[in-house]
Amino acid sequence: MPVELTVVGSINLDLVARVERLPRPGETVGGGQLSRYPGGKGANQAVAAARLGADVAMVNCVGEDTYGAQTLDNFAAQGVDATFVRRVPGSSGVAPIWVDAAGRNRIICVPAANDETTAALALEAFAAIGPTVVVAQFETPQATTAAVFGAARTAGVTTVLNPAPAAPIDAAVLAATDWLVPNEHEFALIGGGVLDGDVGVENERIAAFGAAHGVSLVVTLGARGAAVLPLGGAVTRVASPVVDAMDTTGAGDAFVGGFAVGLAEGWTAIEAARLGCAFAADSVTRAGTQSSFASRDDAAAILATARG
Repeated sequence: MPVELTVVGSINLDLVARVERLPRPGETVGGGQLSRYPGGKGANQAVAAARLGADVAMVNCVGEDTYGAQTLDNFAAQGVDATFVRRVPGSSGVAPIWVDAAGRNRIICVPAANDETTAALALEAFAAIGPTVVVAQFETPQATTAAVFGAARTAGVTTVLNPAPAAPIDAAVLAATDWLVPNEHEFALIGGGVLDGDVGVENERIAAFGAAHGVSLVVTLGARGAAVLPLGGAVTRVASPVVDAMDTTGAGDAFVGGFAVGLAEGWTAIEAARLGCAFAADSVTRAGTQSSFASRDDAAAILATARG
């Protein structure tokens, strides 16, 4: 079912060190295990969409280092078009992550080549690809997102913004965003208010934010599913399948990838959110990020049943 979906977003190599306990300031601890995983929110969302059968193009920059080469190899293996992933001097994006025995972590995101993703590159890709949906996050420059979202709005192409990591949203970006997709913590940090489990109050806060900013919203709520607010409509809750969660890393990216695929297929927002919830819930039953996403065969089964 090819669909045209363009992801303008971050590419990182995650370097995960697992230790019994995290070091204190000035302290060195020994032991542990080091793992390397392809990551970055944009790359994760692109791979999630590709697993669901979408025709996905990634737009970004990687460094002229071994990490950059590994990233391009991974995109080739995952079926993500990397025509518009450019090699630039210097380092690729890297995220050193420390995780202790209790699962607590410390993360440093070094954007490096991600910051070289220019508006000119994104606009070139948009013109060449002619996508149905454009997806972006906050790990690449907002000026780049504003440019490509503006072009998409002019062309009648749907835009999806995942405001993560949470940061103030540039007015030009928000003005050209069709669907804003934060999680509950990001929603609070961008000014929507705390979502504390009282459904009535939560729905009021989501509706007020959408009306104030003139944007459609999907707020992801972890195991509680998602709250969907089309512009000018009412909040609808979409339940998440009940699963035994093993690792929630990357679940938000799995949701965004699934939601974007649903929109690109012409589904309603509720149907697309149901797909996002199903794909994300399946992912938390396995460890890792991209490694936790359903295989293409399993993803096809999720896709076939999600629309309902």
